[in-house]
Formats: sequence, C-alpha cells, structure tokens
Amino acid sequence: MSANNDRIEHSRRSLWIGFAGWIVLVLSAGAAILPWVRPDHGAAIIGTLLVAAGIAEIFAGVFRRETRKLAMLAGAVTSIAGLLFATDPATKFLPTLIIIMGWLFVRSLILASAALLEHGSVRFWSGLSAATDFILALFLAVGISIATLIVSLFGPTPPLVATFAWILALSFVATGTLLLEVASCARREMV
Repeated sequence: MSANNDRIEHSRRSLWIGFAGWIVLVLSAGAAILPWVRPDHGAAIIGTLLVAAGIAEIFAGVFRRETRKLAMLAGAVTSIAGLLFATDPATKFLPTLIIIMGWLFVRSLILASAALLEHGSVRFWSGLSAATDFILALFLAVGISIATLIVSLFGPTPPLVATFAWILALSFVATGTLLLEVASCARREMV
C-alpha cells in the first residue's frame, strides 16, 4: 500500500511541476512577441509575464524536495520583478533593463545554489538555467552603455526592444525546460 501511495505522490508531483514548466514555456512565446506590441503596453505585459512565470515557479517549488525553498525564492524574485513593472506606470525602458538585469543576476545566484544541492540531470539543468540567466544579465550589462546612448538619442528602437524580448524569452525557456526535467525525474522517483 505504501509503495502505491509513493507512486501516486510522485505522479502528482510530476504532473504539477510539468504543468508549471509548460506554463513558463508558453509565457516565453509571449515574451518573444513583445517587439510587435505597442510600446505603451510593454511594461504591463512584461510585468504580467514575470508575475505569471513567478507564480508558476513558486507553485512548482511547493512540489520540490531538496530545493523547495530555493525554487520558491527564484519564483518570488521573478514575481517581484514583475510587480515592479505592473505597479509602476512611469517605468521607462532603461530602468526596465536595470530591473531585468538585476532579476537575472539574482535568479542565477539562487539557481546556482540550488544546483549545488541537486543531483543527476536536475543538477545539470539547474546549473544550465543559472548560467543562462547569468550570461543574459552580463549581456544586458554590456549592452546598457550602448543602449543608453541609443535610447537617449532615438528612444527605444525596435532592435533594442527585440533583443530585450528575446532575453526574457530565453530565460523563460531555460526555466520551463528545468521544470520539465524536474517533472521527468519526479516521475522516475529520483527527485
């Protein structure tokens, strides 16, 4: 009877973590279409995407074992970044870059810490997700000085917005893929 209950528990965990992973992957598609959205709606959409991804991560974190708190913390950081966008109508493009860069950097530290506690393929995917967010944060940091000049002279340009949208989408893809791997391992009773 206990083995059957364990199998049901692993199946339930796997289902919900996988569901959260797919939600984040769908949100990555939403981030990818940001360049085609009217600029005056950009901050609200970014905020909504981040809050939704953060909630999905927190939800998935509830079903994690060794890294429950870190997984939920990564989701909370994502939601907080989203709330900064959703609640501040005065957000302009450059503060957006700084907020996203900070969010990516903090998430990379949290995910790297979680990777140290994981094992097997989940460790690999946690590390890959941490590295992805860190590299994206560095990419934004290097691009900020150029972006400052471009935005100061010409305003937010479509290529700049497109780059930002793809950075957000790539982070979401890394997170969604990580959650799908965690779900796969939960199915196999490894996490």
